[in-house]
Amino acid sequence: MGGDVMAEKVAAPKPTLSVADAIAIIVGIVIGAGIFKTPSLVAANTANELMFLLAWLLGGIISFIGALCYAELATTYPHAGGEYHFLNRSFGRDIAFLFAWARATVIQTGSIAMLGFIFGDYASQLFPLGENSPAIYAALATIVLTVLNVMGVQQGKWTQNILTAAKVLGLLLVFAVGLLKAVPSEPIPTPDKPSSGAFGLAMIFVLLTYGGWNEAAYISAELKDVRRNMLRALMLGIGAITVIYLLVNFAYLKGLGLATMAKSEVVAADLLRNAWGDLGAKFISVLIAVSALGAMNATIFTGARTNYAWGQDFKALHLLGIWHERTSTPVNALVVQGLISLGLVALGAATRKGFSTMVDYTAPVFWFFFLLTGLSLFILRNTDAETQRPFHTPLYPLTPLLFCVFCVYMLQSSLSYTGVGALFGVAVLLAGIPVLMLVRRYE
Repeated sequence: MGGDVMAEKVAAPKPTLSVADAIAIIVGIVIGAGIFKTPSLVAANTANELMFLLAWLLGGIISFIGALCYAELATTYPHAGGEYHFLNRSFGRDIAFLFAWARATVIQTGSIAMLGFIFGDYASQLFPLGENSPAIYAALATIVLTVLNVMGVQQGKWTQNILTAAKVLGLLLVFAVGLLKAVPSEPIPTPDKPSSGAFGLAMIFVLLTYGGWNEAAYISAELKDVRRNMLRALMLGIGAITVIYLLVNFAYLKGLGLATMAKSEVVAADLLRNAWGDLGAKFISVLIAVSALGAMNATIFTGARTNYAWGQDFKALHLLGIWHERTSTPVNALVVQGLISLGLVALGAATRKGFSTMVDYTAPVFWFFFLLTGLSLFILRNTDAETQRPFHTPLYPLTPLLFCVFCVYMLQSSLSYTGVGALFGVAVLLAGIPVLMLVRRYE
């Protein structure tokens, strides 16, 4: 028994993921439910169809810029802790601790709960389970997907590959329907001209929809030939996402028109209902549920890797830092993450605003640490100049500077456009400071 424990404690992540697996994880996280919700908000804040499509193209370009910065960090410092590891090297253990605390209590677990509520909302349209049906579905999805990931990395990655393939095929079908079948039944009036600055608001929703590609950093220790394949995975993943988003949004325009999109609460369902009636609406409900599950599984997969790295670095949290050799997963980190996520599902159910509560809760904290990660590239270029870099960010320092500017803009916007939930998320982040003081006593 003692030998088994020791074996578990010295076990470490192994490179078992292929480029295709990494792309599936990136695409699975990014293409969640946002593409079914935000296009109508973008349409309401763009002056014409060209500007609408330009916004989505620009979102892909901005994501490429960020990915170039992450590619240098992930190939130079491959580690299961991802951004946690980068922040630890650049800003020190205290900032890294607060980031891991934020991931464990706000960013990742809040995202898991948020995606769980999206799954629950649409699953409830098909098979309602009573008054608290969305929360019940969210909790069940959290438990089942966490268990699948605990069972082993192979189960986790194959679950992800299947869910990602299903949702991409479904989105391509949406494109085909919008292009070939759904035609507006009557002339569409020209939308009112958006107010000045509206395009900037449109970009907030676009970038939220592109969010999540940075999770690739957390599989850098498990990716085969990471120094060559990380850049390929990021570029191919974001390239595929950009193409899919442009195709789907073109289908929305073709099938509904900009003005109708701007007024729609459920743009994808309206498109399919226009083409196939109620059958189309039911199909899109299934598709959104599958998309939410895919993003949720990928978020669970990568989120536990931060908790594992966190436990490796702090004695008081050593149980989180155990990598189980047999399953090739951080089992304890996955279980803790699942329990916190279930707590946030309960919080969302209590507020009766599950999805929106989680969006407000996570956004400011996420963009704050995204900014710090961008800044870490500048710091490590200066403090660790001797380390060999398999990949150099093109046009340095302009590229990371642009990335940091985008992060500042999104941080300000997330504080300006969100509700009380944002303040609650910031408060939970600050609560990590006394926790840090307590953990230091065990060092």
